[in-house]
Amino acid sequence: MKRIAIIGGGISGLAAAYELEVKRAAGLPVEYVLYESSSRLGGVMVTDHMDDCLVEAGPDSFLTEKPWASDLCRRVGLGDQLIGSNDPQRKTYILVNGRLIVMPDGLMFMVPTKILPTVLSPLFSVRTKLRMAAEWFHPPHQAQGDETVASMVERHYGSEMVERLADPLLSGVYGGEADQLSVRAVLARFADMEAKHGSLGRAMLASRRKMAKARKGPAPPLFTSLKNGMQQMVDAVVAKLNPACVRTAASVDAVLRENDGWHVVTDAGSQRFDSVIVATPAPSAANLLRGTSNDLAALLRTIHYSSSVTVTLGYDKAVRDSLPPGFGFLIPRSEGKRMLAATFVHNKFPHRAPEDRALIRCFLGGARDEQILDLDENQILQIVRSELRQIIGLSAEPRFARVYKWRAAMAQYSVGHLERLERIERLRQQLPGLAFAGNGFRGIGVPDCVKSGRDAADDQLRALGLLKDEPIPALAPHR
Repeated sequence: MKRIAIIGGGISGLAAAYELEVKRAAGLPVEYVLYESSSRLGGVMVTDHMDDCLVEAGPDSFLTEKPWASDLCRRVGLGDQLIGSNDPQRKTYILVNGRLIVMPDGLMFMVPTKILPTVLSPLFSVRTKLRMAAEWFHPPHQAQGDETVASMVERHYGSEMVERLADPLLSGVYGGEADQLSVRAVLARFADMEAKHGSLGRAMLASRRKMAKARKGPAPPLFTSLKNGMQQMVDAVVAKLNPACVRTAASVDAVLRENDGWHVVTDAGSQRFDSVIVATPAPSAANLLRGTSNDLAALLRTIHYSSSVTVTLGYDKAVRDSLPPGFGFLIPRSEGKRMLAATFVHNKFPHRAPEDRALIRCFLGGARDEQILDLDENQILQIVRSELRQIIGLSAEPRFARVYKWRAAMAQYSVGHLERLERIERLRQQLPGLAFAGNGFRGIGVPDCVKSGRDAADDQLRALGLLKDEPIPALAPHR
């Protein structure tokens, strides 16, 4: 019987544990133990219910085009609970000089694919619009090395596009800055398009046409969530695990390589395992492994994280009727606000609020404003309410407000990230039986984390000689 330890009970660790449970139930001679230092599982995936509204503390959805989270939901019996975003109402605004301006139609991430809406939009200056037109003739460009997102976007569209779109979009997704994040790690698709086609606009338009031609039926929604919130996924996965294999409120002090196995050291003592999957943030992984490999620990510490604060405010029907249509707005740093973005949750997803409620979710923090976490909840609420008053004229008293702080929760893929991962992988291969999972490596979204946990579990089973390539059936759907 082989034994595998999983350190970290966020969605990455849970996905790894689920894979091992599936294989164990199918007859593979494997046992696992999942260690989580807090009293609950699921990490940042927390859903609260207030005033008949559904409030997400962490991620509210995931990208539909990445299939791994949806697949996991279906495997644990939540296929009928998956819901899509209300894309017919998908309109996003950018705050420019204190005024909300709608993003023009045909803008895919930050790449214009429709000329007329972009030309008519007041979002960009004439100079930037001319750059966009000229970009269609951009020659192929093969970068000699990694570069920042800002550098690439500025080369194609100019600095205004960085300020008004690239930076706010990346702040919302990564909690990072366009002039720090790696193109190859964050926007690998764009780097490939530039190398092959030159113009991002032409390449994106060709890609969209190809996808539309191959697709059967209407386009899928951009985002997917669960009817009863993202924690529904966590709860369903946990219900599939063997309770005897799960340890909550169990801090791991060290993970040590000894002889042909691993020892997981906790306050309760040490246990031996054949393999270990470390599914914690990279700095925590570094602390666990410092007694095994100083070089590996040092490299893991170079993966930095940013913090975030989410604030959800609930209002009555009068506020709902007064808000602009759409999903919400983004705020460039140049506007001098501490808020990064706001989502009109009641418009984005069904089942989030009754028809007579408005639900607004605001985002703060990120790489440039770690200090926001030092403020108390009342101070943060004052900032949010003041800025909502300035931006959309909202002065009404909320029916309720919730503030969530997430310290060092979002990995920052800075320039050179992929080369850093290659060095980490070379050192990891010198330590048989060790695997990593989580958002610190090859994707920060929920689907990426699910995939990292699943792949780590399968890789270790293969290394132990327990898994061939043929699939093993999933567990019966959770009732």
